[in-house]
Amino acid sequence: MPSDEEYADVLAALGEYVNLEATGRGASRAMPSLHRMQALVALMAEPQHSYPVLHLTGTNGKTSTARILTSLLVAQGLSVGTYTSPHLERINERFAWNGEPISDEAFAAAVGAVLELAELLPERPWYFEVLAASAFRWFSDIAVDAAVVEVGMLGRWDATNVVNAAVAVITNIGEDHLDYAGDIEGVANEKAGIVKPGSTLVVGEPDERWRSLFASSGAAAVWRREEDFGCTNSSIAHGGRLLDLRTPGGSYDSVFLPLHGLHQGNNAACALAAAEALFGSPLSADVVEAGFARVTSPGRLEVAGRRPLVLLDGAHNVDGADALSVALSEEFATLERWIVVLGSLRGHDPGDLLRALDPTRVHHVIACEPDWGRALPADEVAAAARDAGVTAEVVADVGTAVATAIDMADEDDLVLVTGSLYVVGEARAALLSG
Repeated sequence: MPSDEEYADVLAALGEYVNLEATGRGASRAMPSLHRMQALVALMAEPQHSYPVLHLTGTNGKTSTARILTSLLVAQGLSVGTYTSPHLERINERFAWNGEPISDEAFAAAVGAVLELAELLPERPWYFEVLAASAFRWFSDIAVDAAVVEVGMLGRWDATNVVNAAVAVITNIGEDHLDYAGDIEGVANEKAGIVKPGSTLVVGEPDERWRSLFASSGAAAVWRREEDFGCTNSSIAHGGRLLDLRTPGGSYDSVFLPLHGLHQGNNAACALAAAEALFGSPLSADVVEAGFARVTSPGRLEVAGRRPLVLLDGAHNVDGADALSVALSEEFATLERWIVVLGSLRGHDPGDLLRALDPTRVHHVIACEPDWGRALPADEVAAAARDAGVTAEVVADVGTAVATAIDMADEDDLVLVTGSLYVVGEARAALLSG
């Protein structure tokens, strides 16, 4: 059994691989490609084909949808592997079995074995490719009944796209990763690239611009939100939302989902439709109720403290900030003074995020800088906040920034930590350790 030292050694070895999550495209302007991943899984006898896969992409909402979908499948009695990214606090979060992260021992064994195989290839795979291949192998080893797999970036050339998914889910289409896709039309095309012939495509994006694209994707069936399925009502409930949902095969009224935000109703609708597509029949009301009741989505409008209320949300683009703004206005409207702990990665404009949130409601910004290669310097975050008309100061360390915000806040204020999942992850760790 791998020891703690072996786990640390595997993490160190993995850190030597090209990691675009940390570095971005860099000077090489490297484009994604499947050839390394295809060679790696071929050495492993294609473990990703040993179980049905539900493959998820979208600009926002992927992880929440994946977690809701996983919970539904587990409630139906399946053994389910889930692969998501990025992680908040520990890399183990990326691999889960029935919602529980992989142990250190199993992680070291799974990733260590793939790292050994990687050295046999003429071209070394990348960090994300090693992780995805390791997850696929682990899911095969533990004999899951199904796997829920989240795309890392876009879709067509993402390392996860070696799967032959029975169900593909596109949560939405927004302007993100334009350095790869070019424009929003490119984003839509790249996301449609996860669809495989004969699959069912569940589309959470209602924009009519993409109708012909999805219709010609090769899917055997295309289910569109607002036409074939959807959330017909979402109302505030204590600790979450009460949802009325419909799918091609059924309807479900007043189902409680313990997540905040109007947008989670759409994520829940996508997840429920995807589960129905996998089984070829609707789920029972009891299964839906039980599956939804167990859902968590850390770092997504997560309440991390009270008096003052501390909210963690990984919104990192304008679409995400728009959804966050709606949620704050609807569910937390009585908290008029907002102190925002804000950090961002290169390629995102924190000023745009603040403008989407409504800077007139932001009392003060504490600019911080996560310990991550693509982090935007805290002084640049502060400058962007000031340009948006908000007073700001720099407290570069995320944990210290959160503590400063809590000290500054009155009991009835809101401390909002946002701008990046990497910021949220460090804040979460600091709050839990304190």
